[in-house]
Amino acid sequence: MHVHIVNFNLKGINEEDYRNQVEPIAPAFANLPGLVSKTWLANEETNTYGGVYVWQDREAMEAYEETDIYNGMMANPYFENVTVRGFAVLETPTRITRGVAGIATPA
Repeated sequence: MHVHIVNFNLKGINEEDYRNQVEPIAPAFANLPGLVSKTWLANEETNTYGGVYVWQDREAMEAYEETDIYNGMMANPYFENVTVRGFAVLETPTRITRGVAGIATPA
C-alpha cells in the first residue's frame, strides 16, 4: 500500500465555500481505481486543508497523478501552497495498530 498526504491553504474562499465545492465531487474520488480510502482534512484556524489517500499500491497512486481530478486540484485557483507527499506503508506495524482497514490480518 501507498499513501498520499496532500495539504494546501485556501485563497479567496472560506471553509464553507470549500465544503460546498468538494462535497458534490467526493463520489468521483470514491470511484478512483486503486483508492482504498480518502480522509478529507480541515483546520480552519491555520487555513490548512487537504486529504490522506490510501492506495492499493504505488502504481495506483502514480496513476492518480495523471488524472483530470489530480490536475484540477493542482490548478485550482482557490488552493495555494499545495504539497503532495507519497509514502510506502509499513504493513506489519500498521496491521498491528489497525492503521489501514484495507490491510488484512493474516489467517
